[in-house]
Amino acid sequence: MKAILAIDPGQSGGVAVVQSGKTDCHAMPPTQGDLLELLRSAKSAAEVEGDDLVCVLEEVSGFAGKGQPGSAMFTFGEHYGFTKGVVQALGIRLELVRPQVWQKTFGLGTASRCASKSEWKNKLKAEAQRRFPHLKVTLKTADALLILDWVMRRGLETRPAANAEILKPFRTGIETLKSGVLPDGHGARGATSPTSNETFLTARTECGTLPQTNNNKQNQTNTD
Repeated sequence: MKAILAIDPGQSGGVAVVQSGKTDCHAMPPTQGDLLELLRSAKSAAEVEGDDLVCVLEEVSGFAGKGQPGSAMFTFGEHYGFTKGVVQALGIRLELVRPQVWQKTFGLGTASRCASKSEWKNKLKAEAQRRFPHLKVTLKTADALLILDWVMRRGLETRPAANAEILKPFRTGIETLKSGVLPDGHGARGATSPTSNETFLTARTECGTLPQTNNNKQNQTNTD
């Protein structure tokens, strides 16, 4: 099974998690040490349950908002960098998503069309309350819960497995070129067996043309 962490970074953000079919949320821990402990606990719980854990973190820029002092931008950036680093250091798979991407899917408009930031945040909170009626949603946890909902609807957690299957023929072809030996035991250069041709045809068809060997280039020149 998959366990998902969704994080809205910053001291006013939060963390949402779905694990073993149960959903929960937390306001952002007050200290970096507390955040580390929360993420470490999520990883340990996933390992005990045999779940694959993925973390989806909202990707942010250096802009902290209008009228914000430089110190606020620095603090926000430091928190974002710490969160990103801890997730990777714990060996948790990390995915980044920009706020415009996940917010667009809820059809709530944009923050710029609201009279104030407070109005926009309350719209997000109301949407999270509607989607997670069994949880106590706050302004701090609303974004994280909506990111979590976006991930679950998009099936983002399944993407690497699909990529691995797509790349498998390509990797097989590359390893063949490196070793010089095809699966049927013939040399990679000048091999004419049906198995050899089938191996390379499959790799070219599914993954694009593989690099030509020197002999292939020479044969092409002689033919021309």
